[in-house]
Amino acid sequence: MARKSHRRRKLKLPRVIWIFLLLFIAAIGVVGGQILSQRAQIADEARAQSEATAKQEAFISRLAPYAQELQQVYGVLPSITLAQAILESDWGTSTLAANYHNLFGIKGTDPATSRIMTTKEYQNDQWVTVHARFRVYASDQESMKDHALLLVNGTDWNANQYAAVLAAKDYVTAAKALQTAGYATDPDYPSKLIALIQQWHLAQYDGN
Repeated sequence: MARKSHRRRKLKLPRVIWIFLLLFIAAIGVVGGQILSQRAQIADEARAQSEATAKQEAFISRLAPYAQELQQVYGVLPSITLAQAILESDWGTSTLAANYHNLFGIKGTDPATSRIMTTKEYQNDQWVTVHARFRVYASDQESMKDHALLLVNGTDWNANQYAAVLAAKDYVTAAKALQTAGYATDPDYPSKLIALIQQWHLAQYDGN
């Protein structure tokens, strides 16, 4: 008597199910790749931000001691000096600061010690691009000293132009006094300085 075969029959899935499974697996691979790419991008952004913060902290640490020295001689609050240097020079990266050590956007008149640069000023309730002559310095410290002397000596037309800035006992009053004295045309200049001082705790460098 012939034996009956007990071999299991292979399970055959419909073609459409196989296609669905292959598409599903491919989709998982794509999503997984996107997740890995996003994680790598986030990591790169975090690394870049960390490096930028380190450079900003180094910028402050480099200028702070001399800003404190200038306070002892001229009475300018270091927090104001540092905040203006940060804002005016974009952390020392502007062309004016990087090439000519002008950290404060101080203008000049002598062609031998100044350069014509493009800048933006707030005029008639709008920002306009203008060409102006700015002073050239040999070092950042030279620029910082000239900034202090500007506040102490004022301008050619008003020797007491920045007297209220020097008389201020806190950075908020000093920042507002700079605006009133016409140091910058930006109507938000005081609030920008105050925000920088608070964000980076620059008041810690001010003497009592």
